[in-house]
Amino acid sequence: MPAKPKVVDLTALPGVTCPCGVARRAFADRDEFPGTVHLTEISTDAREHYHKEHTEIYIILACQPNAAIVLDGKEFPVAPQNAILIPPGVRHRAVGQMTVLILCTPNFDPADEHFDASTVPT
Repeated sequence: MPAKPKVVDLTALPGVTCPCGVARRAFADRDEFPGTVHLTEISTDAREHYHKEHTEIYIILACQPNAAIVLDGKEFPVAPQNAILIPPGVRHRAVGQMTVLILCTPNFDPADEHFDASTVPT
């Protein structure tokens, strides 16, 4: 039987605390899509982390002036409608408040959020 389309209001999904802030995640239950979509509100205290398996694409929807993303220690300014590809193993952290759409492949698994010893919360 062919897969059926699905419309999701990302803003209506429950928020889950993550190293960046709060994420609302969709489509983990769809076999025909090899990933998940996250509407994430990034807070100013986002923590640096990395994934061993996941590739992520951040699409900036809105952000504070002077917002940036840090990738393996190098800071890059970001603005609305920018997209950032983050391969597995790249340490990353957003700087400044922002709203992003994240495409994650394969399906997101919180067990694949890793922190270096210096960034583990106490």
